[in-house]
This record gives sequence, structure tokens and C-alpha cells, in this order.
Amino acid sequence: IRGFFYIGGNDSSETIRIILDFAKRDGYEMKGFHIPKTVDNDLMENDHTPGFPSAARFVTKATMGVDRDNASLPGIHLIIIMGRHAGFLTTAAALGGAHRVYIPEHPFDLEVFTKEIKESFDEHGRAVIGISEGIEDSKGKPIISHFVKNEKDAHGNLQLSGLPLGDILAGLLKEKLGISRVRQDTLGYPQRCYPDPSPIDQEEARKVGVFAIQSFHSSSIASGSVTINRVSSNPYEARIAL
Repeated sequence: IRGFFYIGGNDSSETIRIILDFAKRDGYEMKGFHIPKTVDNDLMENDHTPGFPSAARFVTKATMGVDRDNASLPGIHLIIIMGRHAGFLTTAAALGGAHRVYIPEHPFDLEVFTKEIKESFDEHGRAVIGISEGIEDSKGKPIISHFVKNEKDAHGNLQLSGLPLGDILAGLLKEKLGISRVRQDTLGYPQRCYPDPSPIDQEEARKVGVFAIQSFHSSSIASGSVTINRVSSNPYEARIAL
């Protein structure tokens, strides 16, 4: 094996580095290329990553639907969205009508959260809220770990999927605010696999793959990570690089 191509996010790029370190140590001839793909949209040097536009569109449309339901049957509706350390997907909920969003990049405080939700409810007579599954306290500890024990994955990250963050926060709001209609939805895995891909995603996912293969065949390139760099916004244009 002389060429190893790994499609994914941060953990995948780390895996490429580990394998190349082993190859170098053993004097084994190999090139390795990381091909960007993550709905988290958090890879360095990239304007955006394949997977994110499609997932963001799903989150936006799901929030639009929840917003209309919430308008017809007023109350509080929490939407739990993927995002361990990055809040890009959760902020997409704002495009769908969410009144507030809570993301991992900003410390989460339960008292402040309760106060702000009450303010939104009082202002609009209802509240649609987007929340990242990875929200953390001021010490960087995931909020969900305050309530339940969770396991770690192969890369040492706390396992966030399948945990009842929405139920816990909904229960707390119901108790503290005395509002009877408090609902929650965890969007879960459909965010990253719903079969309605963005056309830009389809085009750019193919481009970064082709570019990785071309880089492998180039005698002047050793290894690296493929990136998408925005050249123009209007009209939209991006350049693929390494």
C-alpha cells in the first residue's frame, strides 16, 4: 500500500498522521492524504467542509417545521443539534426561526439559560431554542456530564449521542418556569445522513477526492490534507488546495 486516503474530520486527520508516523519510523514508503468531510465544519484552513451544507440545510428545515408547529401550539421547544466543540450546525437553526441558540464555544449556565428562555417566551409568547449537544460549563465540562455518566470513544471524546440532554433541560424549564407545554427533539443521526445532499456538497466532495488522487500521483507532493478555500462569495467560487 503506497497511498492511504482517509475521508473525515479532525479524528480522521489525526489517524492519517499516526499512520504516517509509523510508516516513517519503519522506513515504509507511503503517502497519506486526509480528505475533508465533517458536518461540524471545524477543520482548520477550510472555508467550509463537505457535509456541512447538507446538514445545515436539514437543521434549518427541521427548525422551520418546529417553528410553525410551535406557533400553532405555543410553548417552549428545544432542539438538540450535533456539535461537540463547534456550533456551526446549531447556528443554522437561527435560519429556520430559532429565537436563541446555545453553542459549545460559549460557556453554558443553567440559571442564565432559564432566565433567557423566560425572556424569549415573554417576548414572543413562545420559544424555539437550538442547543448544541456539546454545550459546556465555564470549566469546559459538558453539561450532560453533570447529570449522567457517559462513555468515551476511541479518540477519548465523551460519547454524546443517545444521551437525554433535551429531556433533562426540558424538565428543568418546566419545573422552574411553570410552563406546561415544554417539548424537545434530538435531531440525531439524520442530520448527517439525510438523503437530500446540497448540490455544492456533491460537487465539492468529488473535487476534493479527485484532488487527493492527483496529489498522490504528483512527484513533488509528499502527503497532506486537502482544503477548500473561498475565492469569491458573489458569485460563489472556491479553490481546492493542499
